[in-house]
Amino acid sequence: MPDRRPRGYQPGWQPRPPTVELLAAVEMILGRYAAQLPLTIGQIWYAAVADGVLAKQERTYKRLVEVLGMARRSRRISWLAIRDDTGPAVEPRAYDGPDGFLRALGEAARDYRLDRQAGQEARLEVWCDTAGLAPQLAAVTDPWGVPVYAGTGFTSLSGKRAAARRAAAGGHDTVRIMVISDWDPGGLHLFRALREDITAFAALDAPDVRMEFERLAVTEAQIAEHALPTAPVKATDRRSFPSTSTTQAESLPPDVLAGLVRGAITRRRDTAVLAEVLDREETQRRVLLEHLPGPGLPLGAARHGPDGAPRRAPGPVRAGCPAPPPGGAGPAG
Repeated sequence: MPDRRPRGYQPGWQPRPPTVELLAAVEMILGRYAAQLPLTIGQIWYAAVADGVLAKQERTYKRLVEVLGMARRSRRISWLAIRDDTGPAVEPRAYDGPDGFLRALGEAARDYRLDRQAGQEARLEVWCDTAGLAPQLAAVTDPWGVPVYAGTGFTSLSGKRAAARRAAAGGHDTVRIMVISDWDPGGLHLFRALREDITAFAALDAPDVRMEFERLAVTEAQIAEHALPTAPVKATDRRSFPSTSTTQAESLPPDVLAGLVRGAITRRRDTAVLAEVLDREETQRRVLLEHLPGPGLPLGAARHGPDGAPRRAPGPVRAGCPAPPPGGAGPAG
């Protein structure tokens, strides 16, 4: 039997009135959390449940997945507004020629950064078991230079060993890992395993570094404060758990989650130290940009000459003839 599911763009999609109403509610949610985009489908679903638009049932989640898929295929909703990919991409780097390479160098120089955690009392990391939340969290942590680790790296053996290796090379006496995971037996088990395994690796790889761990979300206090939706613990899950109900991390409103992460970072940052790093960063960025050649200039040629005047790209060079000196005339005939 042929597969009848939609493929590619669907510009002719005409949703029925109930779907149009659902899309209107989704657009309101995306507008409400515009500062936290992209959202995961789970976050949109929990927001719709909190708004009374959808019932908290598995079938309404599946329906939302289908509707959002068609809404993006038909371009009713921006592809940039929703994050549902989880796999890493490995793409070769290529340029359209020397000028393209020089433009890339310029872009890299404009993005030049120092380690913004240098000089702080502790190095911070944010870990999350939901890969789709990574861009949203990184938008909050990036100004402070705090990395986000999400998805499979949360539980992989290599990922946990890598955390200990970073602690050894980071130049800090203390590393604090702040964890975001579900409030359920699996989430608590993940946190304990993460803490115990990284601590054990660090005992050999970074014996002089103090490893600290904080469960940033979800907590019972947050569930009560924000009236987050809950579900009973699965009867088949026999792991110890101090509650009879569970809550997903994606149920935290995106702005609340951003505020939790931002607050946890700012409480542990010396702003004077960060300001000094940012000043040095800006000075060094300007020096780099000043010394990089622009497109059309040979590598090694600064944008400005010794007198401060902008350099020009050399004219066309004929075979067998040297390039004309800057400001001078080339060979005659």
